[in-house]
Amino acid sequence: MATSYFLIAVFLALASSQAIASDPSPLQDFCVADKDSPVKVNGFVCKDPVHVTVDDFFKAAELDKPRNTKGKVGSNVTLINVMQLAGLNTLGISLARIDYAPLGENPPHTHPRATEILTVLEGTLYVGFVTSNPNNTLFTKVLHKGDVFVFPEGLIHFQFNPVHDKPAVALAALSSQNPGVITIANAVFGSKPSISDDILAKAFQVEKGTIDWLQAQFWENNHY
Repeated sequence: MATSYFLIAVFLALASSQAIASDPSPLQDFCVADKDSPVKVNGFVCKDPVHVTVDDFFKAAELDKPRNTKGKVGSNVTLINVMQLAGLNTLGISLARIDYAPLGENPPHTHPRATEILTVLEGTLYVGFVTSNPNNTLFTKVLHKGDVFVFPEGLIHFQFNPVHDKPAVALAALSSQNPGVITIANAVFGSKPSISDDILAKAFQVEKGTIDWLQAQFWENNHY
């Protein structure tokens, strides 16, 4: 009987930990990140409030200027997270400006720690996300200026500017101080060291030569 109670307690503990798995909730008004602290925690240690200033909550004019979109994928993501703005520590939110060249895209990627909500500031975007196995359902929508779309946490998603002669701009909020990003092509074909071409050839059901060619490409990072 004692063993049964123990197993039930363990199960409930695991279930509750999954239910609250997200950025840590603040236990005080703020916890400005002390990036110089040698102490390692999940996130950052709090700076002594005595030394906190208004500039810990401020970032000057980072998102008002168009970004360079001349790279291979034709997009540029400018992220403001806890690494750029120490006051975001424990607040569970970050922000990004995304610039798209004509026919540019923010390629399929995922944020392992955040839901994303995006609004179009200029132009048109074709956006979508794919649900998890086994259904892998694709949800897509064409967005225009002022439209809003949400990408659920952890799901693969993308944005594409379908207009050949006009750029687009979007603003995205993410539900983590450090949402992380995994660009699918970069992770699969550009990992260091490389994933075995035998593994990838079997996974994608193609010849190893195709995998070797893909791994030889330069997989650009469009997040800055």
